[in-house]
Amino acid sequence: MVKERLQKLLSRAGIGSRRACEQLILDGHVLINGEPVNSLPVLVDPGEDRVCIDGKPVAITPERKIYVMLNKPNGVVCTARDEQGRKTVLDLLPAGAIRERVFPVGRLDKDSQGLLLLTNDGELTKKLTHPSYGVERVYQTEVAAHVDGTVVEKLLKGVWLAEGKATMSRIKIVKRGSTSSLLEITLRESKNRQVRRMFAKLGIPVRKLTRIRMGPLELKGIGVGRARRLTPAELKELKELVNETP
Repeated sequence: MVKERLQKLLSRAGIGSRRACEQLILDGHVLINGEPVNSLPVLVDPGEDRVCIDGKPVAITPERKIYVMLNKPNGVVCTARDEQGRKTVLDLLPAGAIRERVFPVGRLDKDSQGLLLLTNDGELTKKLTHPSYGVERVYQTEVAAHVDGTVVEKLLKGVWLAEGKATMSRIKIVKRGSTSSLLEITLRESKNRQVRRMFAKLGIPVRKLTRIRMGPLELKGIGVGRARRLTPAELKELKELVNETP
């Protein structure tokens, strides 16, 4: 069982706000397995540890894991809060539908759209975003140029960005004309704004960027700006991809 912060568990049990629960801990009102605690942070296993406040047991339960697939629109930022007051991906979730605090798995920049996974499962998030797992992300990309074999070869071999060499795993030319091309691009790494920056290195502007797949998850049947929970089958495939037991 993954351990959680004590104040978070107490707040979820209805004791009070997280800040109020922190103060209870600091004031010495909380015991873990019969031992008082009065400093932070404190990590607790909801399935094993016994928690009491002033001698009274508190029922603490593991946080329910939530997995949501969102079709992110352009102009929306991938943060929980935005200091500039811009709309965030969390603003798109139906009010009251999800009580748990979820966060994006990876990023899509403000001007990109498509599949975004939201969850409160930190362990799964780490695996899905860690380079060693090489989880595929597929993007439908419209660029303002005629993309030929020379361009494709350069992108597959890789171009140098500030943080190192970046490559594309696969490039499929879906459609191309004299001044524009529609491509399907697969990445196994996740550098910031990678697709746009790689094309920029070759002097090619990206007009539109849509993520259509991440691992086994495909963006189908979800309108722009809409979200739905993963099906049990989707979650099973996702966890098996990173060697987790569903």
